[in-house]
Amino acid sequence: MKEIKRPVNSHKAYHAHVYYEQETLEFASKLCKEAGDKFNLRVGRTHEALVGPHQKWSCQITFSSKDFDKLVSWLEQNRKELTVLIHALSGNDLEDHTIYAYWLGDSVELDISMFSEIQ
Repeated sequence: MKEIKRPVNSHKAYHAHVYYEQETLEFASKLCKEAGDKFNLRVGRTHEALVGPHQKWSCQITFSSKDFDKLVSWLEQNRKELTVLIHALSGNDLEDHTIYAYWLGDSVELDISMFSEIQ
């Protein structure tokens, strides 16, 4: 059985990417909006296309270390079957999406090839 790496609060800033499909778009949109409202966070658009390294539709929530514990716990409790990628914003995109990447739910393959070109 694959060991699950639990999110660790070791950086100043983070993104949470909530992944969804057409069937879960409405729930994901509500979840992201509620997270933004509840924790006073910046929430991006709910993309109905692949963006960046993400191989599923996603919505991005930007948060800081002071919100980490409350937000991650809340997302874990409220995400139902959705997968959420939590990653640091260290300034190194490749490391952020690999070494400093944590999953709530099943992990999703990322296309990190774009990062190796710019590092």
